Amino acid sequence: MTSYPFRSALVTGASSGIGEAMTRELAAAGVPTVVVARRQDRLDELADELDGIEVLAADLTDAGGQATVVERVRDGDAPVELVVNNAGFGTSGRFHELDADRLADEIELNIAALTRISNAAISAMVPRGVGWLLNVSSVASFQPAPDLAVYAATKAYVTSLSESLHEEVKGSGINVTALCPGLTRTEFQSVSSTEQYVTQFPRFLWTTAEDVARTGLRDVAANRTISVPGTLYKAVVGLGGPIPRGLKRRLSGLVQRQ
Repeated sequence: MTSYPFRSALVTGASSGIGEAMTRELAAAGVPTVVVARRQDRLDELADELDGIEVLAADLTDAGGQATVVERVRDGDAPVELVVNNAGFGTSGRFHELDADRLADEIELNIAALTRISNAAISAMVPRGVGWLLNVSSVASFQPAPDLAVYAATKAYVTSLSESLHEEVKGSGINVTALCPGLTRTEFQSVSSTEQYVTQFPRFLWTTAEDVARTGLRDVAANRTISVPGTLYKAVVGLGGPIPRGLKRRLSGLVQRQ
C-alpha cells in the first residue's frame, strides 16, 4: 500500500475522472478526504463505498460554491493538509462559434475558483508550516491549442501560477505542484465535445486516470514543481522548450484539425 505524508485531503471535481481516481487512491492509503463536486449523488456513492469520505456538494462556477469550499479549507478545527484543485472543463470548437457564457463559466472554474481555493489553502498552511497544494493543469498549458483555445489558455495560467507559488513558499514546509497530464480517458471528452480524440489518437498516447492520480500524488509529496505523467509526455514537454513558439503554434493547429 502506498503511503503519503499528508494526513487529510480535499479534492475538487471528485465525482469522476482524475478526481475520483485520486479519491480512491487516498482512501486506499487511509487518508481522510473531503470530496467536492456539483453532483452530490455521485459523492454520496463514494462515501458509501469508501472509508473516511466527507461530502461537500458545491458548484465552483458560482461564488457561493467557491465560498463554501474556501470556508472548509480554512477550518482550523478540521485542517486539510493536501488540497487538490482538479475541477475544470474545456470547450472545443472555433472560438467565434462558441457560447460566450459557457466560456465565461470555463474561465470561472478553471481560473477563478482555483485561485480562490489556492489562496485559502496556502493562507491556512503557512501558519502551520506544513501543507501540500496540487493544481491539475495539462500538457496543453505548454503551447497554444487552436480549437481548444480557452482551455489551453486557462491551463497556461494554472501552470504559471503553480510554478510561482512553488517558489514563493520554498523552504516553508509547503509543497506546490502543477499536474500536467496528456490525453487521459475521462468524461472530459464528452463534456468538451472532443469524443473524436478517442479514435483520432492512437492508444499509446492515452494515459489512465489512475496512473495520472498516482503520479500527481507522488510528485506533490516529493515537492516536484511540474508533474507530467507518462514517459512519452515527459519527453514531449522536455523537447518542446527549444521549439520556436510560432512553430509550436502551427503544429498544434495541424494536430487539432486532423
